[in-house]
Amino acid sequence: MIRRRCVTTIAAATAALLLGACGGGGGKSAGGSTGATGKPVAGGSARVLTLSELRTLDPAQMGNNFVSGAVVGNALYGTLLTDDPRTGKIRVSLAKSFTSPDGGKTFELKLRDGLTFSDGTPLDAEAVKYNWDRMRDPATASPYQADASLVTSTKTVDATTLKVTLAAPMNQFAQSVVTTSMNWIASPAALGKGAKAFDAHPVGAGPYTLKEWRRQDAMVLVKNPEYWDAPKPYLDQLTLKVALDATQRLNTVVSGGADLAIEQNWENLKKASQAGLPTTTSPLSGGTYLALNTRRAPFNDGRARKALSAAVDFNALNDSVYNGTGETIDTLFRKSSPFYTDIPVGKPDAATAQQLFDELAADGKPVSFTFITTASTENKGQAESIQAQLSKFKNVTMKIKVVDYAEFLPLQTSHNFDMVVSSAAFNDPEPRLWTAFQGDSPTNMTGVHDTPLDQALLKGRTATTVADRKAAYETVQRRLVALRPMLWILRIAGSAISGKNVGGLTQYGFGSLLPEDLWIKH
Repeated sequence: MIRRRCVTTIAAATAALLLGACGGGGGKSAGGSTGATGKPVAGGSARVLTLSELRTLDPAQMGNNFVSGAVVGNALYGTLLTDDPRTGKIRVSLAKSFTSPDGGKTFELKLRDGLTFSDGTPLDAEAVKYNWDRMRDPATASPYQADASLVTSTKTVDATTLKVTLAAPMNQFAQSVVTTSMNWIASPAALGKGAKAFDAHPVGAGPYTLKEWRRQDAMVLVKNPEYWDAPKPYLDQLTLKVALDATQRLNTVVSGGADLAIEQNWENLKKASQAGLPTTTSPLSGGTYLALNTRRAPFNDGRARKALSAAVDFNALNDSVYNGTGETIDTLFRKSSPFYTDIPVGKPDAATAQQLFDELAADGKPVSFTFITTASTENKGQAESIQAQLSKFKNVTMKIKVVDYAEFLPLQTSHNFDMVVSSAAFNDPEPRLWTAFQGDSPTNMTGVHDTPLDQALLKGRTATTVADRKAAYETVQRRLVALRPMLWILRIAGSAISGKNVGGLTQYGFGSLLPEDLWIKH
């Protein structure tokens, strides 16, 4: 059953954690057909399968990643900025420019002239200020409040110019815009009517507007005739449905029942490629990991963390749970990253693991812990694989606790766990390595607090050259290897699969698909 229903680990268990611990990226082909080529054709509609049911269309409360319905946010609100799929370089969209005159202390956002929301009201600097200030407010309950709170003040310079001041210099602040819902600006007038009214009539400046939302069924979006970047969007209509079952999702695209599927399953990507279907995958560094809670026993003892790291073989886990189709993590950064350094994240060593387990037991600290996971087949399979591997060792006991998704979410703030799955995936390491591992970060699941690590993360955040940043992140890698607050599992497959007649598969950020680029060859 596990083999037949293989889905990557970020499915249910880490969808929410992606909001605070992942970002960056850009699209590249993962194989298969190139899809429709030539000049895009206008007209037609597309049926799109997504990975999660939205509970709101308020951009401040939506997730800007492939799992959490970023395609809807991009469709309704457009994007201020995107990043280049090959280099990670920032690109402008609704924004005309985004610059800092003082090394990242302040930034100036300039909008294009004449932008309007779909209700005809202006998308101006005041609208951006309203949205960003609102995201900083804890009452808004934005999953990106930490990112928005990097800004301490916003000031409207003129109709198209907003000046923002940061709490601390951060040259890479544009990455926080690209990879969060700060990238989506909604009409202040529409937001002011309340959540229920806004969900019924969301107002943005994106390529599409909402025609119909049948919750638990389908969402229908239609072309916005006032979209600023004509002749985009090319399609007249998008119909989106949630498809959680991986096998059904792939089969629906193969059979022609859907034109496009947002994908997270390495095995589906392989099968789609073999079938000659177009695919795109964000080449993200980092990935999913087992967060070891260093705040309490047993993982407040570094020997327990090192023992577990030496005991678990993730290649074996990949084979047993994911049919070997997942991409395991050898180094924190991919070779294509400008920050790549050949520093192994770790490798199994049974003899060392047993020695450390025995040493801890002799000190009266036999390693015993609970792995909290969700009820999804794939996440339970992962936990059972690790449990089976550890059963071969003495003086270590791992229990599995299966909880509902609703019980899993509070662990982000309660930290009442021994080990859970989390994630830190990115193209540019800022801000996600900071939010995942900086000592005072509210989304630091492991609780690691190390001065050299924090100093290196700060250097990576504030340095102005790639060479200086690379040196800083080399220190980050060495400290994470030395401290072992987590065990890296797999890269994240932020992807999309389409029919052979579909063109314009374009991603930015964390696998976020741009619907305005899609077109269908008739």
